[in-house]
Amino acid sequence: MAKPPILTLSDITLSFGGNPVFDGLGMTVQEGDRVCLVGRNGSGKSTLMKVIAGIIEPDQGNIFLRPGQTVGYMDQHPDLTAFETLGDYARSELDEMDAYKVDIIAEGLKLDLNSSPKTASGGERRRSALVKIMAEEPELMLLDEPTNHLDIEAIQWLETELRQTKQAFILISHDRAFLRNLTRATLWVDRGKVRQNPKGFEAFEDWRDKTFEEEDQQRHKLNRLIKAEARWAVEGISARRKRNQGRVRRLHDLKDEKSGQIKRQGAAAMAFADGPKSGKLVVDIVDVSKAFNDKVIVENLTLKVTRGERIALVGPNGIGKTTVLNILTGALQPDSGTTKMGVNLLPAIFDQNRSALNPKQTLWESLTEDKDLGVSGKNDQIMVRGMPRHVVGYLKEFLFDENQARGPVSVLSGGEKARLLLSRIMARESNFLVMDEPTNDLDVETLDLLQEILDSYDGTVLLVSHDRDFLDRVATTTLAFEGNGIVTPYAGGWTDYQIQKKMNDNSGFAIKPNKKKSQKKENIIASKLVSDVMTFAQTDRLSKLPNIIERTEAEILKLEEFLSQPNLFTEYPERFQKATDALIERHEILAKLENEWIELEALSDTS
Repeated sequence: MAKPPILTLSDITLSFGGNPVFDGLGMTVQEGDRVCLVGRNGSGKSTLMKVIAGIIEPDQGNIFLRPGQTVGYMDQHPDLTAFETLGDYARSELDEMDAYKVDIIAEGLKLDLNSSPKTASGGERRRSALVKIMAEEPELMLLDEPTNHLDIEAIQWLETELRQTKQAFILISHDRAFLRNLTRATLWVDRGKVRQNPKGFEAFEDWRDKTFEEEDQQRHKLNRLIKAEARWAVEGISARRKRNQGRVRRLHDLKDEKSGQIKRQGAAAMAFADGPKSGKLVVDIVDVSKAFNDKVIVENLTLKVTRGERIALVGPNGIGKTTVLNILTGALQPDSGTTKMGVNLLPAIFDQNRSALNPKQTLWESLTEDKDLGVSGKNDQIMVRGMPRHVVGYLKEFLFDENQARGPVSVLSGGEKARLLLSRIMARESNFLVMDEPTNDLDVETLDLLQEILDSYDGTVLLVSHDRDFLDRVATTTLAFEGNGIVTPYAGGWTDYQIQKKMNDNSGFAIKPNKKKSQKKENIIASKLVSDVMTFAQTDRLSKLPNIIERTEAEILKLEEFLSQPNLFTEYPERFQKATDALIERHEILAKLENEWIELEALSDTS
């Protein structure tokens, strides 16, 4: 006989004065369930977690927890004021005989349990909450963004632990690889509804797109029905003195149904303002070394970065990625070796600490008081890609509403702060983009969009990220920090790096730390791999190019048909000129795409 569910929610409704966060929600959690909870930033994922945990009481509905079962909630912002150390907090609800579990889990998550909460970073505080819930082993774990501020090594450790656990868990994360590898069911929070799918995250995006397509079809049918009923009602006035009141009521009901529909939130209107092209050479470093006290960060690194490359820096937290990033941008001088920066570089920097944002400012002030963006004499306009824009209109493109524009930066969520910082750097012209952990807190849709615009960005990108899927989609070269000052370039993204490293290890190419010749040999091997191996990003690009070329050819055909209209030039000279310019631009794009396809196709034949 099957056991009853651990948890049952029935007819749960919750609102905070506006549209409902949830309405009529019902769901169950069984033993061993592995569920991902997905949705846009601000859709109510964390709120649902807190309802399940009993932290927030719903307006109506019932929550039944099976007797003898426990639910644990990992808070993103735990209250540690009553504890001397992070370890004290993590052990606070454990029996003394189980306290050893905290030490084991903390080691895997690289957390110093002796740190004081007063000096601990937000990431350390969050990791202490993760250690606590894993050590307590409740029957149902509610994990809210457990991978944020973890490096890839710690993420993989956590992934292994959760794969082996017998506990049920509901998981919020924006790390695609983490979700794909762990989950078997999906809860999707969207506009007050919680949809459920008995498949894991692997199937989510196809399911979401199909749902949206069916929704659009239903909306189209409803609009047609309303038009038909409205036309009957108008014609009925002249045809009959007394109309069929039932049909009139039906028309009102249809209009009420339409007004009750909540429009889908669109994607942020993100785009980088490409500046003038930099020189072909962006950065050239030769035999660069850097150490702090006795800690060697990098030793004898030689790397040449050319225009258009996407270089990803990967490795454990604290190993020195940001230091090398600063060397590559010219912000920090090495102890030895040479650094040569290219010409005409216009950098735009996204830093992991969001230090460019003043928490005491409003979003409005954050943009208008930026000396690079503010319009002289205007406190409601900013310069966006060379054009003055009203600050509220621009913020709306990044999914902020007018009320938020006047609110302080300090109340924004992590994802909202990331979007605000992106809005600042995307307003400026740039050709050298430096992004230190931009993927933290961004939802899946925004990550998709960021990946797309990085693909089309005309400049050079230096990227630090722990998101394996994002690295595979974006990076053309990976700089791997392997300890003892060894920083090695590999072709492609994270998966390519793992394959090549395994091949090198199996073939006996061992890197001896602190040996200059050995480092140079490894760099030569990696450079050869960069030029000779078809990377994940290149393979993906090659598969997409035929469709992009076909679409560009179709645009050219439409423009040529438009320009062939008689009297277009004489009657509408502005439209004629605009279409002509667009046609020239499309032909240039087509030529570049065809050349790119030829180069990649030739490379695929030799790989």
